[in-house]
Amino acid sequence: MRVAHRRTTTVRRLTALTLGLLALTGCGGPDDGPDAGQAASATASVTSAPPAPAPDGTAPSSGPSATAARWAGTKQFVQIGDARTAGGRTYLSVRPAEKKPHPQFEAWVIVPGEGPYTEVSMTEDAQVLLSVPLGDAKHPAAYTRAEFVGRLTARPSSDRALLGFDLSFDGQGRVTRVQSLYTP
Repeated sequence: MRVAHRRTTTVRRLTALTLGLLALTGCGGPDDGPDAGQAASATASVTSAPPAPAPDGTAPSSGPSATAARWAGTKQFVQIGDARTAGGRTYLSVRPAEKKPHPQFEAWVIVPGEGPYTEVSMTEDAQVLLSVPLGDAKHPAAYTRAEFVGRLTARPSSDRALLGFDLSFDGQGRVTRVQSLYTP
């Protein structure tokens, strides 16, 4: 009886070790989904805390200057609620969200954020990389800002809540890179 218990314990430990190693090494190609480094930092993907309410209890300012101070020079994981182009500039309504590795596929699960959206602008030379379901393929491909806005706004707002984006910001708080995450 004692030998059977040791075997069972050993099998459980080896199974846990094997699963742990698979999680650390990943099984796909470079763009197939989360890798060990991404998985470890997925829940800590937002690099700055959301702004605190003003002393009078009102919501914080969401204008470009508030965003520049919060996100300038950082990378953020966000949801994009809406996008528009005006005066030759592209504007995105964003709020922080979380990404977690999908439990069955080499893809991401988006955990929607809460609270208000903040409008940020994109630079004229911002890079846009889209994957399914917003793009045409599993692997990220380049799109223009106009194509991105058209594809995003063509989707119902309920679908947009399930999409996640990695954004890079310049020193002035403008978006220099947008990459949608592959979600099945």
